[in-house]
Amino acid sequence: MAAHFCAVRQGMTDLEKYKGHPAHMNLENPDRTIVLIGLMGVGKSTIGRRLALRLGLGFVDADEEIERAAGRTVSEIFESFGEAAFRDGERKVIARLIEGPAQVIATGGGAFIDAETRRLILKRSISIWLDADIDVLVERTARRDTRPLLKSGDPRSILVRLWQERSPQYAKADLHIKSSDGPHEQVVDQIVKALQGHIRESSNR
Repeated sequence: MAAHFCAVRQGMTDLEKYKGHPAHMNLENPDRTIVLIGLMGVGKSTIGRRLALRLGLGFVDADEEIERAAGRTVSEIFESFGEAAFRDGERKVIARLIEGPAQVIATGGGAFIDAETRRLILKRSISIWLDADIDVLVERTARRDTRPLLKSGDPRSILVRLWQERSPQYAKADLHIKSSDGPHEQVVDQIVKALQGHIRESSNR
C-alpha cells in the first residue's frame, strides 16, 4: 500500500510546468476547472455534484481519488503516514485532476491551506470558498465519524479553531459562497450567478 501512495506522491509533473487556463469561461461551454474549498461538512461534494450536473461537467471528489490510489481511507492514511504525508499525496492528486479536462473538484478541508496546492488552484482554476455557520457544520459532521481532525476533542471547539485558522487562506479564493440548511439547488443557483459575474468581470479586464 505504501508503494501505491508513494507513487501518487512521486509520479506527478512538477507544478511549475503547468500552463495556465484561458482567462475566460463560458458557462455553456466551460473550459476552466472549478475547485470547491472550505471546511469539512460544508457540502463541497454534495453541492459539487449538483453544480457539475448544472454546468455539464464531470465531478470528482479529491479525497475519494486519494483513497482509490492509496487503497486506504483518509483516516487510515492519517493514522499510518501522518498529515504531512497525506497533504503531499493530496497535492499531487489535485495537480493531476486540474491538469485534465474542465470539471468540478471537491477538495478536503485542508487542501487549500497547503501553500503549493493553493498556488496551483488559484493559477489553474476558478476557486470557490463554500462557507457555513458553525452550527450547520457541527450538525453535518456529526452524521459521520470518519473525520480524522475531529477525533481529538470536542467537534465544535475544533471546528471553531479550524475556521479561525483557515478562513484567512480560504478568503483568497475567487468566490465566497455562504451555504445554509436550505435546498442545495439554492446554493447552486448562488454559485452559478457568482460565476457569471466573475466571468463578466474577468472579460472586462
